[in-house]
Amino acid sequence: MNKHFLFLLGLLLSLGTVAQKSELSVEMIMQDPAWMGTFPDQVRWSEDSKTIYFQYRSEGDPADSLHKISLGRLDQIEKVELQEEKTLTPFGDYDSQRNQKVYSEDGKLILHDLKKNQKEVLAELPGRISNPKFMSQDQAVSFSFENNAYWYTLKEGSLRKLTNIQSGKKKEKKEPALSEKDQFLKQENLELLQVVRKREEQREASKAYREMTAEPEPFVFYTGDKRVTSFQVSPDANYVTFTLMERGSEKRTEVPDYVDASGYTVDLPARSKVGEDQTTIDLAVYNIEKDTVYFVDFKELPGITDLPDYVEDYPGREWKTEARAVIPSNAYFANQTSRAVINIRSKDNKDRWIALLNLEDGSLTTLDRQRDEAWIAGPGIGYTYGGGTLGWLPDDQHIYFQSEESGYSHLYLLNIKSGEKKALTSGAYEVFNPFISKDKKSWYLTTSEVHPGERHFYKMPLMGGSKVKLTTMTGNNQVSLSPDEKYMAIRHSYSNKPWELYLKKTQARDQAKQLTRGESQAFQEYAWRDPQLVNFEAADGAMVPARLYLPQQEVNNGAAVIFVHGAGYLQNVHKWWSSYFREYMFHNLLTDLGYTVLDIDYRGSAGYGRDWRTGIYRHMGGKDLSDQVDGVKYLVQEHNVDPDRIGIYGGSYGGFITLMALFTEADTFTSGAALRSVTDWAHYNHGYTSNILNEPHNDPIAYRRSSPIYFAEGLEGNLLIAHGMVDINVHFQDVVRLAQRLIELGKDNWEMAVYPVEDHGFVEPSSWTDEYKRILKLFEETLRE
Repeated sequence: MNKHFLFLLGLLLSLGTVAQKSELSVEMIMQDPAWMGTFPDQVRWSEDSKTIYFQYRSEGDPADSLHKISLGRLDQIEKVELQEEKTLTPFGDYDSQRNQKVYSEDGKLILHDLKKNQKEVLAELPGRISNPKFMSQDQAVSFSFENNAYWYTLKEGSLRKLTNIQSGKKKEKKEPALSEKDQFLKQENLELLQVVRKREEQREASKAYREMTAEPEPFVFYTGDKRVTSFQVSPDANYVTFTLMERGSEKRTEVPDYVDASGYTVDLPARSKVGEDQTTIDLAVYNIEKDTVYFVDFKELPGITDLPDYVEDYPGREWKTEARAVIPSNAYFANQTSRAVINIRSKDNKDRWIALLNLEDGSLTTLDRQRDEAWIAGPGIGYTYGGGTLGWLPDDQHIYFQSEESGYSHLYLLNIKSGEKKALTSGAYEVFNPFISKDKKSWYLTTSEVHPGERHFYKMPLMGGSKVKLTTMTGNNQVSLSPDEKYMAIRHSYSNKPWELYLKKTQARDQAKQLTRGESQAFQEYAWRDPQLVNFEAADGAMVPARLYLPQQEVNNGAAVIFVHGAGYLQNVHKWWSSYFREYMFHNLLTDLGYTVLDIDYRGSAGYGRDWRTGIYRHMGGKDLSDQVDGVKYLVQEHNVDPDRIGIYGGSYGGFITLMALFTEADTFTSGAALRSVTDWAHYNHGYTSNILNEPHNDPIAYRRSSPIYFAEGLEGNLLIAHGMVDINVHFQDVVRLAQRLIELGKDNWEMAVYPVEDHGFVEPSSWTDEYKRILKLFEETLRE
């Protein structure tokens, strides 16, 4: 009797597990994202601070378009008609009082009087006008046109060309050289014929006289084979700086498109591979008064010949001690004086110097050096070819910049005379997008001070001091400040609530008012989870942040899925709507079906400072993978997950980690889905890969231990590989080479799904649906008991 009862009970429990259901389906969550609703993006203000503009989609429209909300009618979202949209001024430069704006449009230099709302065409040229700026206490405007710098004086209405730069090389006016035979004939003729000889002597004398008395040719700087970029004009118009870029003859790859509309296979031009970067950039100073150009010399920068630490791993190799190649930024001129600073990066990305530029001779005085044996990066630090926070305070005595000197990216001031450096912010958090207020007395900045997974907007005195927190809503607050700085348009989201637009006065105590409500009825009908933010301890003692999705106990099937976000340097454990919204919805579906899901900000992720960012240096698939393994241990110990039923999946970098997990941690992971995966880092791009692994010919150890293709023999579990065939980022070649490797190894527990029309980021809902149905099928068939 008891045995019969136990059999029926077991059968019922088994049927209950199989019958686990969800209101969601793969087809539902992977359809066109428009089903979720419409959400504001690209928020900006009108010049008079009375209207908020943003991209939005009206009901029935096929795509987003420009919409607006007027401060006088906050309950009305209006679609902007094309005629009105044409009247909006594009981005440009404002004068010191923000009363005027200068910009370019269709070859015209335009001055917009913001108070009178009147526009005046200052100049019209037959081509693109670039980078117009107010200069000389708002009395002039500088801009560049066709590889030259110009100066427009507003009072006189006069236009002056400051530089004389021409592309190509100077054409030498030389008479063609005579051959040996022709030289003999000419010489013989001159010796025999006196009249001819006399006339030739007179011609040579006249030529010499003309050359001696002629006006000197105007100075022309020829660019040769280099491209001119980044014109900057000094406030007194005495100097112009510019960069000269040469790409070099890099060997580039091609990606075949098998479904081109022509019916033929067409090769798509793609990137070069790591180690192929031959780009050089020179910084030049054009001295207007001396009518000459000289180049900035970087060979005296402190530490310019330093070798990286990793050379110690190659004792048998001879390393040259020589000045490293660098990439200079454009010059940043002071507000009223002809002082300039530049940001300089070593091409190996181990050093960032900020230096004062002597405009008289192009020499440098180093103000700050940041050295990182891994690589220089972080919020506000910029990237190899530019970007980053750098500028002058109104006093023209201090510069500001961001640095990871403390281990977190913070805002600093430096006195260029005394060299004194002062941290305006400090602590175990990061600073984002600082800018100076209209009255030049304060900073506005965003930080993660409250929590690594939150972003809030602050105001702080210009020389430092207590910050005033201006936003209060938990999550991410992306603030667009009105031109008069009285209001904040806040694009806000939370973990389970997509982006909406709010309005708030620029005051701490004011309450934010919600202006948009874009969620569709279909989206609202499901109770989207607010995942728990947890921290678990890694084997090395580090506390690893993660998003945790726990199923209801009655449907818990004992299995778990680990999600690995892409990009490496990206944050996904936070309190705002994820850019991985499809995956977020898929995790809700998995949790409905009884799976425990863990989404980890592993070593290498953004948001946690320098040490976390660089934790993968020279070994991708090291701590970033061990963090996944330790996450599994956490689930087993704390949430009773079955250690024999663990799945893992992710795309791009997440696909790479999935492969490393299946190949090197077979005892931990039963199944995995590797999407658009890097399989061999020697085949990826230069900018990303060389930072982390150096260059393959210099540091082969790092590449061999970081590339999954070298560990394919370790595959024991079940592997799904999925890849777009026209992926020009991580090429389809990556998985083709891996497939051949698996075939040669005799592995038969893997399969590959290919998507002929998809690039790195899938576009078609049918592709998303097919891919995630396969992922779900993999987990359902291999992780359930």
